[in-house]
Amino acid sequence: MKKKVKNLFALLTTMLILASCYYDKADLLYPPTNQATLCDTVTATSYTQKVVPLLQQYCYGCHSGGSPSGGIQMGTYNSDKAVALNGSLIGTISYANGYSPMPDGAPKFTDCQIAIIQQWINASSPNN
Repeated sequence: MKKKVKNLFALLTTMLILASCYYDKADLLYPPTNQATLCDTVTATSYTQKVVPLLQQYCYGCHSGGSPSGGIQMGTYNSDKAVALNGSLIGTISYANGYSPMPDGAPKFTDCQIAIIQQWINASSPNN
């Protein structure tokens, strides 16, 4: 009888071990999020639809009105384009050396948001 119990225990233990060894490939179950495919920079040249919402969220609160922070005026297409084309917009939001990181006191723009701004700048450049 002890041998039967021992064999049954060994069988159950083996089944339990085999059942617990089941695994799925994580990359198939949870495909990596590729930011390049999730970030739409193709339509990023749309100032009104793509760029203005970002600037409203992060920039216009301090850089518009009668006395804009740091003397940097934003809030219109022409003022935004001027800041973009002189390099200070992308320099500040990408935390480039020599620029004050912006937005001040808030998290850095995401890589996608920076790519959208950069695409708009590239499309607005007089060289294009």
